[in-house]
Amino acid sequence: MEKIKGGVTAAKGFYAASAAAGIKYEGRTDMALIYSKKACKAAGTFTTNVVKAAPVKWDQKVVAGTAPVHVVVINSGIANACTGAEGMEYCLETAKEAAKVFGVPEEGVLIGSTGVIGMQIPIERLKAGITLLADSKKKGLEAGHLAAKAIMTTDTKEKEVAVKFTCADGTEVTIGGMAKGSGMIHPNMCTMLSYITTDAKITKKALTKALKEDVKDTYNMISVDGDTSTNDTVLLLANGKAGNEKIRYGSEDYEKFKEALHYVNETISKKIAGDGEGATALFEVTVKGAASKKQAKVLAKSIVCSNLTKAAIAGHDANWGRILCAMGYSGAEFDPEKVDLFFESQAGSLQIIGNGTAVDYSEEKATEILSQPEVKAIADIKMGEHEATAWGCDLTHGYIDINADYRS
Repeated sequence: MEKIKGGVTAAKGFYAASAAAGIKYEGRTDMALIYSKKACKAAGTFTTNVVKAAPVKWDQKVVAGTAPVHVVVINSGIANACTGAEGMEYCLETAKEAAKVFGVPEEGVLIGSTGVIGMQIPIERLKAGITLLADSKKKGLEAGHLAAKAIMTTDTKEKEVAVKFTCADGTEVTIGGMAKGSGMIHPNMCTMLSYITTDAKITKKALTKALKEDVKDTYNMISVDGDTSTNDTVLLLANGKAGNEKIRYGSEDYEKFKEALHYVNETISKKIAGDGEGATALFEVTVKGAASKKQAKVLAKSIVCSNLTKAAIAGHDANWGRILCAMGYSGAEFDPEKVDLFFESQAGSLQIIGNGTAVDYSEEKATEILSQPEVKAIADIKMGEHEATAWGCDLTHGYIDINADYRS
């Protein structure tokens, strides 16, 4: 596997575009397109929130259906969530307009929305935006980059990644993706839209299995603020343009595909967590020495979700008691008197506690380590061979500044 430049247009046969449709923002693009002339197989995972946005409900039907997928239309600014029958009708109108403009079945048009909950989509502007997208769609990395920027809301940076690998028959396959996400981020999917494209020829079963299995260890292991959104969507499209021998579930090439997909998903997850609203640092937590993967996951997520711990990271304060506390209320059983804890960053590594109590460490060195843009905590509970990693960010006043008046 090799990391390469690009995002959703890195794979063969995918086009992208962006447009300023005036959905909510002024002076910036707010619509994006992903397009493949060759029909795609689609897999998806969606929010676990009972309150689901209209586009989530629409996409769930498309992914479960048999219609060929060619088009994804995405808008930022308005989430089309909690909008009732009118919101669902706007999804239908969007699909019909895209079907007419691109000459594809409306049952295979995927839709994404992100932004303010409760507002209705200005449908005529959105429909006009579809024509703008169709007229400006292009191949190439720049088109994908502009699409990634168009779907941002409170994000401070676009999020893209691409990799390639070689199948057993010698064919090169590419997987690329783009995402947005900064707030309303919590395990079990978050306010994030993630779109992944691949030119692999692969069965629908293999595509779906690979995505659903990997989400558990990537997107579902991130948290910014503990709020599971109404709009979470991860879509994976495969158009088969690479021309490889078809990848089937359980094959050697399937394992290569899974590895590459995991890299894409993990990279996107870390980009989202590190760009949390108001954040100054990516906070990565690994729990090792666990008796089971489930135990490690529960403990890692509890630490990364702790507001007190996140505030300590923001203050560059090695307040390890908050980490042990978060582990203690997680629901997972462990012996606190056997825990070793380390902090790491590009400034070095430092053990903070050994067997549940403080060791003799330098507060100045700890502060230096915790002052970096990427900070890691490693907790060894000495119960087994399993481990898990979760990602989050520090908690600053900037989070309040962004969310206190987000709607108004």
